[in-house]
Amino acid sequence: MTNDQQDQASKSNQGRMLLSHNFNLTNNELPALSRAEFAQIFIDGLTEHANISAKLIDNPHWTVEIIFANAEFTAADVGQICSQVLSTKRQTESQTVTDTLFLGGKKTTPTISNSPTSLQTGEWGVDVVETLSAQSFLAGLQWDVVTASKPSDGIFKIEVLGT
Repeated sequence: MTNDQQDQASKSNQGRMLLSHNFNLTNNELPALSRAEFAQIFIDGLTEHANISAKLIDNPHWTVEIIFANAEFTAADVGQICSQVLSTKRQTESQTVTDTLFLGGKKTTPTISNSPTSLQTGEWGVDVVETLSAQSFLAGLQWDVVTASKPSDGIFKIEVLGT
């Protein structure tokens, strides 16, 4: 195998997920996070998982890149692990009850940018939402309508209520 073929085989064994942060809180229910602080939660929190890594990326929308072993994890598995990492961290920061959503979708449309920090076809984009009411946020998005035509293996929703 050539180096290019080895690189391609290695990449096919890896999943890639990009996280954005939607801080939908306005009354200091939780401390706001900078991009670097948000990324550091996952960088630190995923260290116990040998086949999942995280890093801060420079992109106007996406903040964190997560690389994971496809043989061990589905995207929803990684989303669940990430939701636990964030919830555990945030529970120690406030007495206010908030909800957290991880809304994931697999990119199926052609890529607009070849930038290494852009979401590429076949990769997962996940909007991480911290809000007072997951139900109200999802209703405002019309989540059920928006996702009704999507294949079930192309989306996931993780709700952490009352964290």
